[in-house]
Amino acid sequence: MTDPQAQSRSDVLVFFVNGKKIIERNADPEMTLLSYLRRKLGLTGTKLGCAEGGCGACTVMLSRYQTHTQQLVHHAVNACLTPICALHLVAVTTVEGIGSVARKLHPVQERIAKAHGSQCGFCTPGIVMSMYTLLRNNPTPKMGDVEEAFHGNLCRCTGYRPILEGYKTFTVEGGCCGGRGLENGCCQANGNGVEKDLKERIDETPSLFNPAEFAPFDPTQEVIFPPELLSLTKRQRPASLCFFGDRTVWLQPDSLEEFLQLKWEHPEARVVVGNTEVGIEVKFKNMEYPVILSPAFIVEMNTITQTEDGISFGAACTLSRMGDVLKQAVKTLPPHQTEVFLAVLEQLRWFAGLQIRNVAAVGGNIMTASPISDLNPVFMATDCKLTLMDKDGSRVVQMDDTFFTGYRKTVVRPREVLVSIEIPYSKKGQFVSAFKQSPRREDDISIVTAAMSVTFSPGTDVVDKLRLSYGGMAAVTAMAKVTANRLLGRRWGEELLQEACSTLAEEMTLDPSAPGGMVTYRRTLTLSFFYKFYLMVLQKLRKQGMNVEKVGSECLSAAEIYNPEMPSSVQIYQTAQDKQGQDDSVGRPMMHVSAMKQATGEAVYCDDVPLYENELYLALVISSKAHAKILSIDTSAAEGMPGFVCCLLADDVPGCNSTGPIEYDETVLAQGQVTCVGHIIGAVVADTQFHAQRAAKAVKIQYEELQPVVTIQEAITAQSFFKPMRIIQKGDLEAGFKQADHILEGEMHIGGQEHFYLETNITLAVPRGEDGEIELFVSTQSASKTQLLAAKALGIPANRVVVRVKRMGGGFGGKESRSTILSTVAAVAANKLKRPVRCMLDRDEDMLITGGRHPFYGKYKVGFLNSGKIVALDVTYYANAGNSKDLSLSVLERCLFHMENSYHVPNIRGQGFLCRTNLPSNTAFRGFGGPQGMLVAENWITDVAQSLGKPADEVRRLNLYAEGDLTHYNMKLEQLTLDQCWDECLSRSGYHERQAAIDLYNRQNRWTKRGIAITPTMFGISFTATFLNQAGALVHIYTDGSVLLTHGGTEMGQGLHTKMIQVASRVLGIPCSNIHISETSTNTVPNTSPTAASASSDMNGAAVKNACEILVKRLEPYKNKNPKGKWRDWVNAAYFDRVSLSANGFYKTPDLNYDFESHTGRPFNYFSYGVGCSEVEIDCLTGAHKNLSTTIVMDVGHSLNPAIDIGQVEGAFMQGVGLFTLEELHYSPKGVLLTRGPGSYKIPAFGDIPKHLTVSLLRDAPNQKAIYASKAVGEPPLFLAASVFHAIKDAISASRAESGLSGPFRLDSPASAERIRNACNDRFTKLCPPAEPGSFTPWSVQV
Repeated sequence: MTDPQAQSRSDVLVFFVNGKKIIERNADPEMTLLSYLRRKLGLTGTKLGCAEGGCGACTVMLSRYQTHTQQLVHHAVNACLTPICALHLVAVTTVEGIGSVARKLHPVQERIAKAHGSQCGFCTPGIVMSMYTLLRNNPTPKMGDVEEAFHGNLCRCTGYRPILEGYKTFTVEGGCCGGRGLENGCCQANGNGVEKDLKERIDETPSLFNPAEFAPFDPTQEVIFPPELLSLTKRQRPASLCFFGDRTVWLQPDSLEEFLQLKWEHPEARVVVGNTEVGIEVKFKNMEYPVILSPAFIVEMNTITQTEDGISFGAACTLSRMGDVLKQAVKTLPPHQTEVFLAVLEQLRWFAGLQIRNVAAVGGNIMTASPISDLNPVFMATDCKLTLMDKDGSRVVQMDDTFFTGYRKTVVRPREVLVSIEIPYSKKGQFVSAFKQSPRREDDISIVTAAMSVTFSPGTDVVDKLRLSYGGMAAVTAMAKVTANRLLGRRWGEELLQEACSTLAEEMTLDPSAPGGMVTYRRTLTLSFFYKFYLMVLQKLRKQGMNVEKVGSECLSAAEIYNPEMPSSVQIYQTAQDKQGQDDSVGRPMMHVSAMKQATGEAVYCDDVPLYENELYLALVISSKAHAKILSIDTSAAEGMPGFVCCLLADDVPGCNSTGPIEYDETVLAQGQVTCVGHIIGAVVADTQFHAQRAAKAVKIQYEELQPVVTIQEAITAQSFFKPMRIIQKGDLEAGFKQADHILEGEMHIGGQEHFYLETNITLAVPRGEDGEIELFVSTQSASKTQLLAAKALGIPANRVVVRVKRMGGGFGGKESRSTILSTVAAVAANKLKRPVRCMLDRDEDMLITGGRHPFYGKYKVGFLNSGKIVALDVTYYANAGNSKDLSLSVLERCLFHMENSYHVPNIRGQGFLCRTNLPSNTAFRGFGGPQGMLVAENWITDVAQSLGKPADEVRRLNLYAEGDLTHYNMKLEQLTLDQCWDECLSRSGYHERQAAIDLYNRQNRWTKRGIAITPTMFGISFTATFLNQAGALVHIYTDGSVLLTHGGTEMGQGLHTKMIQVASRVLGIPCSNIHISETSTNTVPNTSPTAASASSDMNGAAVKNACEILVKRLEPYKNKNPKGKWRDWVNAAYFDRVSLSANGFYKTPDLNYDFESHTGRPFNYFSYGVGCSEVEIDCLTGAHKNLSTTIVMDVGHSLNPAIDIGQVEGAFMQGVGLFTLEELHYSPKGVLLTRGPGSYKIPAFGDIPKHLTVSLLRDAPNQKAIYASKAVGEPPLFLAASVFHAIKDAISASRAESGLSGPFRLDSPASAERIRNACNDRFTKLCPPAEPGSFTPWSVQV
């Protein structure tokens, strides 16, 4: 601990926030800028999404005046990692500082809102600030600049397209008219690669937004750099800074001599520039660093100089700055000197996000000594030199195979400092390439990274010098010295390649239990990368006139460097009818009602509620074991921590400790035993979040471990199931299989998925001081369930608990039932202490505790005729439910309802089992079991097509349901639009022309293959639990004519409140601007159903309509008396006549009564239909894939709001792309979740959207069973991403055919780069056979 008196010796920290001078006399080295903004300054526009610099929600702009260049520099940074102590004489600009709804929006804020690029809005301020910073540095960017600026930003709602489209209007490419605005077709059709017949394929549909309405962008009108800060910076005399905190001292010397002296005195001190590594170690790994050294003022460590042999970079130079200098060098130097620079730049292109590159130092990258570093292999392969110094002198070391001495260890001595790195010029005859493979292309950590440098004897193709360096293949960055030495003196040709591959396969081995897993894949990548290098060098040698083997045209694509194509998109919808009045907004693309507030940071989320004066903070104490008895809980260390108030355990629950959304099979706080890692055992309450979390980590728990059941296969072996199991059966299965010409069996596993809502779970519990009343501000989809479970735990009636939900920063089902595990604990704490208690989970806690989408294992046996007609299907599903039932039975039931997807199977049986395992309980997630059931269906229909050698689209079309068919649960299909969706999708996508082009491409390319698939979806709309299909609304009209509306649904970005305002506007006949929704609360509309099952617009819309119609009827006499009057006149007349201007509305969905025992009744009100067609390209050598194009046709009836509905289609589709191709949860064999944040768990990013995306809402398809002929849209489109999965499978089939493999093969979901590569059997995979299962303990298991 630092001496308490030391704080008074701290220097004064001076910085500016939004032009306002901040003088901080007690700067805490452990406080981040984000905490300071939100808690000290009350600027809550900047959001906390992950605390590890992986999501961009906390992006702000930092501006500095550089005295040596006399220039202003602006950088986007992650406020969650930026220490306030690093901000001396820096200007910070947050989203609040550039515009507001009250004042004036900045064009960056206005355009994302009006382009419909903000749904839940939690990521919006960060995206706004990334774009704003780009424009401050470059007022006329290219689209590529925009995409690069967003590498460090994530969005879970929108699917990214509308954000890019809105911001395209700032770029030199300008705003494309989408083929609509100009007489002679698309504004970009001439020579820009846009299809010639685009105009013919796009119906006359106006754009979803009108760029002409945007305020012009004038870069001369930006907020100026604070003049006082400018003069302070210019006057600044070199001076060291010292800041003392509770546990840490921050030392920022002003000379290298002093820096070296301090490092000598404090050899254990960490040198911090960007805090991108140390910040994460302190936050997530509980590391403590008593002394932090900052080299920000050290000239020698920030200087860049050109030397005789290369360019020397000070170790504190940021990666962005290094990249800029290297790009300039590449432009000006002769090509033969820039090979090394180009390799470094290639790695920097995909190195983290811009916010990280703007602050992370090159020296930090080296000294962190990560075995999967992107840059260290390049530095090692190219003989980079490092200058190390201590107070007694300096030495130069070469980065070779001796530099890294062990895991995260180097030859640098504890008292030494890395001062600079020299990156050399390449020489004539030297060729360098760098490679990286990661789960996601942008902002991702490598699986394997490599750099290769070859130098040839002058004028020959004989290898003189060869360096092969790999990351991700050992505990250190490793050199393949044996292979390199064996190839010296050899000619660069096929013989050398074969020798290299066989030797590399022997040299680059990995223990099958190696951390990170994917052992076979990683070994194969070492060969694939060398082969790519081999081809690249061959091409360069031929260019120089060497007589070497020619690279065959079929292999050229393997040597191409990836350059992203600018995305394009088209949205097609049916416009509102001419006869519709201008004030009637139903059917029009109206902006989300909160979009403007979200873009300015003024929208209030739960954690933005200002701190109460006597508020406390809660942190959870959770289990570290998957299955164990609790022997003892020792809280003594926690009680001695600063700020500690109390510790809660099971005995502190005043009411009932049993809880759960349906069955009470869970505990509020664990009692006696834990059944998963993340099981909540207790909670610590303290005066601040920092103190609460520190104290919670100090609670010591002793366990007696029990054998856990983790995977579905383990549950099947142990017969560990929840009851009941479910069966749906129709027809005569035995007769069906007898009738079949062929019978085929198969199986697949579908991985789980993390919700990754940008706003983690949060509760603020406020006791009201009398009668046990308590108010809960919660981010939940289920206000009533939150109310009831809190009341149960407190032992009070529900009428004493008020739950309030303003908005959520995303939900997707994850806040339907699991949010209560936090809100109930917070309520217990607030009730006990009689003080407000707040808790917002950190991202890693949220991912660990709250569960996600159910992993499924499906086995099937399918009988079919020679024509491809399916005649019999027997399918069994196993779902990994986790440690409690939660909503799993309903999830399984929906899976069985959707087990045939959109195909008519006369003889069918589906069985479903819920596996009881020791994982956190899995729960609702958009689609709710439907996607898992349907993906297995698409798998067997693909198998049928492959086994018959028939085109998959023909087999699918042949088996599609037709009007009047009965489903396997005997529901008659009426108003079926599947065939219309199918035909339109085939036509709009140009499916058959594309198929022919793909066949040609695949014949011409060996190492990249393309694939295409078209898949339908048919999604039943209603809660399968009949009683939930009800909704209420409450409407007040005030005497000034304004209307306050509330209903049972919650807003999580899906635009529900916007649609409800549109409905009320139509019924009441008044503009939407007269109607306001404040929040959802249990004291206005009681007993609400969760906002889920895609049915919220249907049910709440009908309830709102009902309430408004009651009011219209009451106002009718006054309208009749005064037909020329206005709305306010009629309202006042009614008021003075003592007529109630408040009404309750109610709706229940009719005719729902399915019974699982008798298999009778209707489970659904109607179906939403859609068809998606996708084309992909895979790299057979690495498993990477590109989403080339997607066409979606979705039946949403008569859309209530086309902008919101298209946003839902695109957002759901991209979430599905994540589910089926990218997002992978890794669990250890002992049930520990290993992927706990955006660093290790990858959701789709901006670069993952299809390069050509067309979304068409089916025309002329009214739905008489829902409000204003509309249809539900939240969940159904997600499954259309299966078209990407099956397009990948199609491309893999083309690759396998090259190796003589044909017919059905197993590809589990997600189709990750690892799975794609391993499925493409070839000469390289044969050199890296997998270890025998059971002969080792894997790093992670398939749960």
